[in-house]
Amino acid sequence: MPRARSGKISHRRHKKVLGLTKGHLGARHALYRTAHESMLHALDYAYCHRRERKGDFRRLWIARINAAARSRGLSYNQLMAGLRESGTSINRKMLAEMAVNDPEGFAKLLALASSHNANAKTA
Repeated sequence: MPRARSGKISHRRHKKVLGLTKGHLGARHALYRTAHESMLHALDYAYCHRRERKGDFRRLWIARINAAARSRGLSYNQLMAGLRESGTSINRKMLAEMAVNDPEGFAKLLALASSHNANAKTA
């Protein structure tokens, strides 16, 4: 009885791994064993960083909102507290987008927040 070989199957699997590691440096994209390790690490990093990306974007939005608010004389926490007091629910992504692309609308929200901050301080 002839020996069963899995030539086609393993060749396909190797090509798939080498395709996934295209762009990796050195032997990490050329030799199967190192490419397989590299692929496993890359997939692991991709999984972790998909979750980290959400925090990264939140930090970016907060930085943009803070910069835009401070340029108009209000800090980030004063702005957010004022918006909360006024009952305005707008997420940080939209606030950051407004701060960059719609300065007039952002200025209106800033005025709303600062008026509620002033009311909260006097009460």
